[in-house]
Amino acid sequence: QVQLVESGGGLVQAGGSLRLSCAASGRTSSSYAMGWFRQAPGKEREFVAAIRWSGGSIYYTDYVDSVKGRFTISRDNAKNTVYLQMNSLKPEDTAVYSCAARGSYTEIFPRRVSGYDYWGQGTQVTVSS
Repeated sequence: QVQLVESGGGLVQAGGSLRLSCAASGRTSSSYAMGWFRQAPGKEREFVAAIRWSGGSIYYTDYVDSVKGRFTISRDNAKNTVYLQMNSLKPEDTAVYSCAARGSYTEIFPRRVSGYDYWGQGTQVTVSS
């Protein structure tokens, strides 16, 4: 089992920045993908970004097009923590952001909810215009 705890959400004005954190505990591996999803009111949960460690200083990442150049996903293997740095935030980024983790290795990053085995409780991000 893997437990995920997110933090860092809040209210920010458009153009501002927030950093989300996701601390993982339990039977986890840095080589397994971890990702962030978000769900806005009335919409389906959507993939935002994912990361996995490939050894040494090599990390592979994946982003949805709408956040490329604005969001950066990273991880600290020593702390078993994944971060999502969100810059140039827009009102349409408003959503509940959830951390997700796979329980096994896969080379291709899943972008579907069903591709992840463990989920955090979510943290609210609100961007005002």
